[in-house]
Amino acid sequence: MNKFNLFLEEKVMPIAGRIAAQRHLQALRDGIILTMPLIIIGSLFLILANLPIPGYAEFMAGIFGDKWAEKLSYPVGVSFDIMALIATFGIAYRLAEKYGIDALSSGAIAVAAFLLATPYQIPFTPEGSTQEILVTGGIPISLMGSKGLFVGMLIAMFSTEIYRWIVQKDIVVKMPDGVPPAVSKSFIALIPGFAVIGLIWLARLLIEITPFESLHNVINVLLGTPLSILGGSLGGSLVAETVQQLLWSCGLHGANIVGGVMSPIWYGAMDENRLAFQAGEVLPNIFTIQFFEIWINIGGSGATLALVVTMVLRARSKQMKQLGKLAIGPAIFNINEPVIFGMPIVMNPMLLLPFIVSPILMMVATYIGMSTGLVAKPAGIAVPWTMPPLFSGYLATGGKISGAVMQLINLFISFAVYYPFFRMWDKQKLKEESELETVPPANENQQIGV
Repeated sequence: MNKFNLFLEEKVMPIAGRIAAQRHLQALRDGIILTMPLIIIGSLFLILANLPIPGYAEFMAGIFGDKWAEKLSYPVGVSFDIMALIATFGIAYRLAEKYGIDALSSGAIAVAAFLLATPYQIPFTPEGSTQEILVTGGIPISLMGSKGLFVGMLIAMFSTEIYRWIVQKDIVVKMPDGVPPAVSKSFIALIPGFAVIGLIWLARLLIEITPFESLHNVINVLLGTPLSILGGSLGGSLVAETVQQLLWSCGLHGANIVGGVMSPIWYGAMDENRLAFQAGEVLPNIFTIQFFEIWINIGGSGATLALVVTMVLRARSKQMKQLGKLAIGPAIFNINEPVIFGMPIVMNPMLLLPFIVSPILMMVATYIGMSTGLVAKPAGIAVPWTMPPLFSGYLATGGKISGAVMQLINLFISFAVYYPFFRMWDKQKLKEESELETVPPANENQQIGV
């Protein structure tokens, strides 16, 4: 065990620490999180438009007319369909903050560059025809959502790096001291903004004469498609989950670090499922952000809800009993830092094995259930990750009871994995407590060294 701890401290932690402190990954994670409030709000309207209650559709149509579902879905469009636009601003803003430059100007320039890289064409089907044509003159909403996420990410980081380089080289328009700060900052952004817009404009002109036709096609073919295949496969997702748990084992926030890389893929898959769900089509993806938050991280990373319940019901040591009482409330809402750092699981070889194996087995079981059709796939509904189990599984599948049943099965899997290891740990703690109780207190003479 000591050798294993030494390996984690000397080999794993330095590398993991550098990854966790990488500013681009942090900005990527924090910028995408900016979209979450909008997506959750849109999901609420998506649920209301598709409640699985017999007679609900007829009731709503009788009150609001035949297009009630379409009207109820308006907020869905203005939340999900601008995901890439909001993420572009958020990533550029957060990265600029880390560099100590004007974040607001950086975010605005990144959004302008993203729109410049986007071909202004919208699909249109003429009356009396079944053939769709492209009409120039409108912003394509499809590229403002999940389809444009990779482009938005890269442009946000590229434009901020150009902005930072020019500002640090002091190639800016400086205003007199008496000018208000807001006006001065806008002029400082003038030359960096011109450089970013000019470079993206030249890139667009060059790409338009190639078979790719647009920057979106280049990035999606060269980057988006391979990463989507990786993140959408069982093997790739198992690797991501294993890395996440290993990072947690070193005391680092594995979910944030891995999420910074994988969340764009899983958010894109979520939105594809949302569009299919709205259209009444077969859901294409299993591995979305909800797959991990709802079915795998039950109780938090490592699926520790079953472990906490075991503490409450089966612990014999005072330490584990007390920890169980303190941790059960947060665990129900998928918050498990009290367990990870209080038990602890971090740097604890006895508990690291179930901490890593439990979510992996749950992933395989859930994948089998969803791929065979026994369990409904995530419907693209962004249920908050703090939603208690069973409720979250039911809502995330668009009102399918199989989603809640799968969560219950996963809880039993997690319990079966954790239980024997917990019993050993609890026995060790009980022994330590017994030894402390049997040690006679030092007398007064011993205490003063007489």
